[in-house]
Amino acid sequence: MARALNAGVLIATDDQRIAAEARRFGGHVRMTRADHPSGTDRLAEVASAEIAEIYVNIQGDEPLIDPGAIDAAVLGTLGTENVSMGTLKRLIEDPSEIDNPNVVKVVTNLSGEAIYFSRHAIPFERDLNSAPTARYKHIGLYVYRRDLLLRYPDLPVGPLERAERLEQLRAIENGYRIKVIETEYESFGVDTPHDLARLQRLFELTPRTTAASLVRSSV
Repeated sequence: MARALNAGVLIATDDQRIAAEARRFGGHVRMTRADHPSGTDRLAEVASAEIAEIYVNIQGDEPLIDPGAIDAAVLGTLGTENVSMGTLKRLIEDPSEIDNPNVVKVVTNLSGEAIYFSRHAIPFERDLNSAPTARYKHIGLYVYRRDLLLRYPDLPVGPLERAERLEQLRAIENGYRIKVIETEYESFGVDTPHDLARLQRLFELTPRTTAASLVRSSV
């Protein structure tokens, strides 16, 4: 989270331990209810009191997020009419990520708007003799316009969100458009104990390296 402070961040949490650590390194903290099923629901509570045109949800499991990637997602969303939400994608270069359920995949239409997000490998290549289809992974960062964010907690949870456990599918299932911006930023999501150990090793081996360089050296 210290990396994200370069972009100006308010840390929303229901955990006093997280709040104390955030305040220790100078973070601005907003305590929220403990019953939110997703980060988007939590941010909606914050948005009810913090008035802005757009809101950016930086996932806590993306400790090396690049402020430049945040800017790209914001500008891409603001530059598209009738789009209520924005996010990022990156070309998958490591074949092992295609079948990894912890790496969320995304497919978009020709306008760069999300069709579907899945933990499964998408799209399916029926003709194995054709040129391989580019596959993209989702980078866990969201940009919201205020109207969607305030409505989000009351939107019905559909079968796709329940099956995949991906909160962004709630917007798609309820007819909202999500702009997906391609980025070269290489996500380093910390989803498992193995990921955390890998991140700790990187900092131990290269303590003076920038976050962006740490990510590049790990792939």
